[in-house]
Amino acid sequence: MTPLPYRVEARRWETPDTATLALSPIDAAAPPFRPGQFHMLYAFGIGEVPISVSGDADEAGPVLHTIRSVGAVTRALCALEEGDTVGLRGPFGAGWDEDEAEGLDVVVVAGGLGLAPLRPAVLRLLRNRDRYNDVSVLVGAREPEGLLFAEELASWHDRLHVDVTVDHASPTWRGKVGVVTELIDGAPFDPSRAVALVCGPEIMMRFAVRALTERGVPPGSVRISMERNMKCAIGHCGHCQLGPEFVCKDGPVFTYERLAGWMEVAEA
Repeated sequence: MTPLPYRVEARRWETPDTATLALSPIDAAAPPFRPGQFHMLYAFGIGEVPISVSGDADEAGPVLHTIRSVGAVTRALCALEEGDTVGLRGPFGAGWDEDEAEGLDVVVVAGGLGLAPLRPAVLRLLRNRDRYNDVSVLVGAREPEGLLFAEELASWHDRLHVDVTVDHASPTWRGKVGVVTELIDGAPFDPSRAVALVCGPEIMMRFAVRALTERGVPPGSVRISMERNMKCAIGHCGHCQLGPEFVCKDGPVFTYERLAGWMEVAEA
């Protein structure tokens, strides 16, 4: 439970309010993570927050976290510079288990910052591309300036079906305009033999799951990542409890079948 000290090796701004930190252990290193898991990052003197890992789980080197500056702790983390120190605990929680989709179609649906915890799964799909059938990555953002990993998305087009949309276009935007759930009908996958990975705002995930299941994807084949108020990361404090589930310990990745009904409960 004691945070390990990690050094900031680099900070890269992805959007005007979202930065990716590359962190390396100063002494002991945390255990390897699985795509979909999260770390608790501690800004010394300010507080601790759960942040999903956004880097490559199969590549040695600094561990990456993509953080939106929205509160006191995340503002402090985004303000860190090369050489600064941060505390890290974890990894925690359940991952995407994308290996179970081998031999099937895979549909990745990301809304806004939800692309960050999905990125490790996409990188693993790319690394083992021959093990999967059709792979679609559907991404939505509020506006073009808020699109994460834009250059990387463009590079994925060669090996994956990538479709991107924004809610509100800028004068220079030449892509699609609309919500990300509208991309599901046009994605090339067989719903009877598909696994879907979904992450984004809860309202977006509700509509994404509805679109996927209406197309024929079984609820047990749809995986969603829930990010609620996780404080202890071990299911002890109860802050993240959702019905009988503790998001930090039992999730953050669940099958929709497991959470159907509880997703309608508003966060206090």
